[in-house]
Amino acid sequence: MQIEIDNGSGFCFGVTRAINKAEEELGKGQQLYCLGDIVHNGRECDRLSNLGLQTINHADYNHLSHAKVLLRAHGEPPATYEHARRNDIDIVDATCPVVLHLQERIKREYAADPDHQRQIVIFGKTGHAEVMGLVGQTEGTAIVIENEEDALRLLDFNRDIRLYSQTTKSLSGFRRIVSLIQERISPQASFISYDTICRQVANRMGAISDFAARHDVVVFVSGRKSSNGRVLYNECLRANERSYMVDSTADIDPSWFKDCQSVGICGATSTPKWLMEQCKEHIEKL
Repeated sequence: MQIEIDNGSGFCFGVTRAINKAEEELGKGQQLYCLGDIVHNGRECDRLSNLGLQTINHADYNHLSHAKVLLRAHGEPPATYEHARRNDIDIVDATCPVVLHLQERIKREYAADPDHQRQIVIFGKTGHAEVMGLVGQTEGTAIVIENEEDALRLLDFNRDIRLYSQTTKSLSGFRRIVSLIQERISPQASFISYDTICRQVANRMGAISDFAARHDVVVFVSGRKSSNGRVLYNECLRANERSYMVDSTADIDPSWFKDCQSVGICGATSTPKWLMEQCKEHIEKL
């Protein structure tokens, strides 16, 4: 049986940068906190925890002072930085440059409309860390939509709309939202859409589909919290119905490989290479 790990899978640039920053700071021997899971992969979070990284939530952060805190690639709203300034918190900012640029664009959009007549809309997952950071650039006024049903329910098509996207959403989903708004927007209102999806992430869609189709069985390695993981896994399923998502080697079922000549192992932008290697070794031993 042939087992191949997808070369295109694994950490994206933003996640790699955040983890490198964490390891660099931990190497100095000082206490380092991370606001939220540094990456949506429990196994990688465990590894960094063993190195000394302490994950905190926003409630913990709001009671923190005189400390060093790493902001992960997803980004944070302005209130997080304001709290740091007031409470002598040293910020290690690992916000992905792509996300940071998007935050700045949305902030400028909001400031350019002082009467706030336009609807600033973000196609993304409600409650996702990146999305919360984006909404924060508009003082909490941006409208978050996850699908066409949300668009129909939450948007006023008689008012101007400016549409942005969470960087890790699917390009096809974004285009469906654009088409829906174009069909319904009033002639008296304006609509501009900005494709702000990260191309490093978007380009994996077609590549991972081709990879999945080449193998009898696909093992997709991803943390359950990963939004990008769900999108890419569904792409694998469309290409190969014998695709299975696993969080670790404990989830791998030997029965999957009956009458199987080739196995493809791939993962999300939050999946470490070492975990995919672990899964390969585990399958080889079965």
